[in-house]
Amino acid sequence: MQSIMISHNQIKEIKSLGIKKYRDASSLFVAEGPKVVGELLGHYPCRLLAMDGEAQAAVALACEGRREPKWRLLADKVAAGQPCVSVTSQEMGRMSQLRQPQGVLAVLERPREMTWEATLPQRELCLALDGVQDPGNVGTILRLADWYGIANVLMSPDTADCFAPKVVQASMGALARVTPHILNLPDILQHLGDGVQVYGTFLDGEDIYHSALSAAGIVVMGNEGQGIHHEVERLVTRRLTIPSYPVGRPTSESLNVAVATAVVCSEFRRRMLPISHPIDR
Repeated sequence: MQSIMISHNQIKEIKSLGIKKYRDASSLFVAEGPKVVGELLGHYPCRLLAMDGEAQAAVALACEGRREPKWRLLADKVAAGQPCVSVTSQEMGRMSQLRQPQGVLAVLERPREMTWEATLPQRELCLALDGVQDPGNVGTILRLADWYGIANVLMSPDTADCFAPKVVQASMGALARVTPHILNLPDILQHLGDGVQVYGTFLDGEDIYHSALSAAGIVVMGNEGQGIHHEVERLVTRRLTIPSYPVGRPTSESLNVAVATAVVCSEFRRRMLPISHPIDR
């Protein structure tokens, strides 16, 4: 562990990365906690890895196999030679974006350009977020994409920044495997190849459980309050809805967008799984 002192200006600069204009200007972002940092190290160049004394002790125990698994991946990265700066718990608190700092913080380089291949929706299922503004929802959706093997997520410019601290934390390391693409959705959707399905979720759509679903295409999830913007809606080829139960019973107006994404992704993937047969007893 390096015994380098961290300066007041460094702490100030790290704290400023909670604001988008500073992330954009520096092309840096912050990740915190052993699980998230352990996942992202190696996928994004690391400018600074800092740990307080309690975290250092946990990493040492993890190297000996005497700490919970969430520390193991980070311990492996440190053991492999990842430079790390020792800080006090007070310094960690001043740098952290969390109400309860977890003792581990990394400053990582954001990709300057994430190339979108126009043929991807012809080969695989992709998600598109149209104006989803809550960072917790965006992070959870990235985590869901990771769980369901969706490697590419398109995001409209008015969707919450995928490298904002709350998004990074809620994604729980998914950014190591899921690639976000910040793009103009109408431009992308109107230049897809022939036969590529664009699914959208609406209250007046067809029941997803009784609809034909493809293994490839794009699923659009809309803004928390306004849904899918008109410019995107007119390019949707299949309108889907998640029915409430039982039909006709008074219920909530709609589902949370992250919850709806989980239901939709689960149904798409369920259709792709081979039918299993019960084991003979």
